[in-house]
Amino acid sequence: MLHQNDLKWIAKTSTELNTVLQQIARYADLMKRHKGDDYIDQLNQQVEIATQSAQALFNRVTSKILENTRSGSPNGPAATSAAPAPAGEAQESTGERAPGIPSQIAVLNPNGPRELILIIDDEPEIAEFASTILSEEGYKVIVARDGFEALKIFQQIHRQIGLIILDFFLPVMDGDAVFEELKALNPGVNVVLSSGFAEQNKIGAMLAQGLRGFIPKPYTREKLLEQVRSTLDASGRPIR
Repeated sequence: MLHQNDLKWIAKTSTELNTVLQQIARYADLMKRHKGDDYIDQLNQQVEIATQSAQALFNRVTSKILENTRSGSPNGPAATSAAPAPAGEAQESTGERAPGIPSQIAVLNPNGPRELILIIDDEPEIAEFASTILSEEGYKVIVARDGFEALKIFQQIHRQIGLIILDFFLPVMDGDAVFEELKALNPGVNVVLSSGFAEQNKIGAMLAQGLRGFIPKPYTREKLLEQVRSTLDASGRPIR
């Protein structure tokens, strides 16, 4: 017999599986439009996640059926032993982690009192400069080196991210394409573009789509902190 906890788990896993399948469809479309090997890698990763989720769903249901069969009653009591954790299910981290963030995602200043900032920049010096400044001011910070890494992170924890600082020129997938995907995942996402050079018409198009601001490179500590704080305050997001 499937009890309430089993039904809750099945509903949760089915929802996650559906989300992964939607992402597979999006990456397939991107692959057709941009024809990049990185899209194929992302597509393969999503297929693997979907396969693991489907297998875990099958294992959970069949284990309960077998337990009831062994008990001799289709409506017999549930076994006391817990079903094995499904493949890919995250375990609680015992280390110093930001609450609700998977352990494989590195967070700078995880216990900071201020919002979580995602920096997407492939220039190590700039990423380190910005992340150090923000963490010193109490923000939690995650750094992604390209659009694909950022989207993978955003898919998992987008509700916890207060602001994204997005470089325009990135490997394979430029900032405007990343912004489009972020908006597809969460139309209310807070994104500030950061670039030394960018086509004005593209920036204008991004602003029309909901871009929150622009920080020209190279920026100072004061300019970065001012833009971040003003954007967060304007969005009305509470400090986490």
